[in-house]
Amino acid sequence: MNLLLLHSDKLFYKVLKKAVKNPEILKDHQKEVKLPQGLVVFFALTENDSFETINQASQEILKVASQLKEKRIILYPYVHLLFGKKPAPLKKALELKKRLAEILKKEKKEVIEVPFGFYKTFEIKVKGHPLSELSRVIEVKEAPKISLALKKETILKSNWFIFDPKTKKEYPLKFNKKNQLIGFDFSNYKNLEKLARYEMKKKRTVDIEPPHIKLMQKLEIADYEKGSDPGCLKFFPKGRLIKALIEEWVTKNMLEAGAFEVETPVMYDICHPALKKYLNRFPARQYLIETPNKTVFLRFAACFGQFLMLSEARLSYKNLPFWLYELTRYSFRVEQRGELAGLRRLRAFSMPDCHAFCKNLNEAKKEILKRFLLSKKIQAGLGLNLKNDFEIALRLVRSFWQENKKFVWEFIEKIKKPILVELWQERFFYFVFKYEWNFIDALEKAAALTTDQIDIENAKNFGIKFLDKNLKERYPLILHLSPSGAIERVIYALLEKAYLKSKKGKKPLLPLWLSPTQVRICPLSYKFLSFSKKLLREMRQEKIRVDLDDRDLTLAKKIKEAEEAWVPYILVVGPKEMKSKYLSLRERQKNKLQQLKLEEIIKLIKTQTKKFPFRPLATSELLSKQIRFR
Repeated sequence: MNLLLLHSDKLFYKVLKKAVKNPEILKDHQKEVKLPQGLVVFFALTENDSFETINQASQEILKVASQLKEKRIILYPYVHLLFGKKPAPLKKALELKKRLAEILKKEKKEVIEVPFGFYKTFEIKVKGHPLSELSRVIEVKEAPKISLALKKETILKSNWFIFDPKTKKEYPLKFNKKNQLIGFDFSNYKNLEKLARYEMKKKRTVDIEPPHIKLMQKLEIADYEKGSDPGCLKFFPKGRLIKALIEEWVTKNMLEAGAFEVETPVMYDICHPALKKYLNRFPARQYLIETPNKTVFLRFAACFGQFLMLSEARLSYKNLPFWLYELTRYSFRVEQRGELAGLRRLRAFSMPDCHAFCKNLNEAKKEILKRFLLSKKIQAGLGLNLKNDFEIALRLVRSFWQENKKFVWEFIEKIKKPILVELWQERFFYFVFKYEWNFIDALEKAAALTTDQIDIENAKNFGIKFLDKNLKERYPLILHLSPSGAIERVIYALLEKAYLKSKKGKKPLLPLWLSPTQVRICPLSYKFLSFSKKLLREMRQEKIRVDLDDRDLTLAKKIKEAEEAWVPYILVVGPKEMKSKYLSLRERQKNKLQQLKLEEIIKLIKTQTKKFPFRPLATSELLSKQIRFR
């Protein structure tokens, strides 16, 4: 945006004819105007100008008006100031002009707007003092959509190893001419080999649809939303139930471990000095938005809000270590279109994020190990086992590795199996130590869930300080933990795990506490509906998610549909069940039929779900009234 600011004694202009097809609406009093003294602002808008440009331009205009003690500002569009630059489209130019006038008026200035989109003749008498003729070029550098860290990541050279806690040895990895991965015997560690190949090749695109996509659609958990941006999914009632329960489980464990829960904004100023620096140190693509006031980016983690919050807090060494926790709904990353695949990689996702602020490295190491064990407990509750469902990747700066070998091996011994290690010669990111729990799916793609890092620079960048024992200000180290990974990615892992089980001849199933329907009652006919409804009420009172197939279908058809919906327990009700105290309970996982009393069934289910959060049924109790969303 180019400006010419003239302090004038008088200005006369006359509108001649249209300069564009659809100019600004011209009012009668604007056709021929004589104006008294004022600050005349000739301005020209380019195609790259934005609301942020207008914000800066308004500040410059107000600064000059203040120096001149001038209350009247005359905005005069003058495209000839562009000097070869491409002008802003008319609609955009009018919006920016309107915004400029609004800002100036808020500062109690009299603003006169010369009509936009016309040829005009004008005469002006300019005062002769030193500030009467000024020019300005307002350029806001476009915020990088790809951070420097992301660019660096594509060219960063790494050395790859397998670290084995059994042998306490490091095994360098490389590909031979036949594209074979050599350096370690992967005979008993096939998924670890898949992780190493995935990470070393760095191919993130998905060529085949992952199996969990059809499952999330079939089970009415989630689906693509065509009305939104790719990678922003919609969750049906059953999916929202599963998400909410996972969120509650993770949050419950974090709060019980001593974290303090907060809530922070979803968007941040791209030009904020500390945030801008952090953006270029984090390998993620940002969503950028033009607000009426500034250019902002949508957060990709809870770091920004928590760090800004702690920068204003008064911290003592007595407060540390200190955990802040937030479950963001949502975080945003502009992932590549070819990388988007169902619940595995999204542009909008829910991320539990817990930062620990530590006095020194020794304290940070202790917290890392403590949080690792907490994450293990959380993942186990979700139905994901460290030993069988995850492969661990560890990323280290070489200098950190050389100075902290004992700690690194102590950490690996907690895992109790070989892990993949990426060793960097120099540090480019803000962390020196980072681990990831990776799930290997049916397409042999890796997806990181749990992760934690040792951050050595953001406390200084954000001005987060604490007073030590000697009352000297120091910067804490920061740990970045996502105890479960994105909630959507947890569901992806559970569905992919279920699919892989089905390929081995086992019935796919979600953990009982996450199953949208835990028990389905299937009466033989309408004669047994009344008794079935009595059972439903009693089980519902015991906080069991139970529904009733009251439709006029054969028992075989009802059981088949319950099986297709992955219902863990099916309760068959017929004449025998009405006469006896025993009910016929079909257990999906073990594929067996048991004869149990109602109180025994309730105890069986409550025993398996007692330590987990509960939410009531997300759909109607009667299948005849349930809505099909797909």
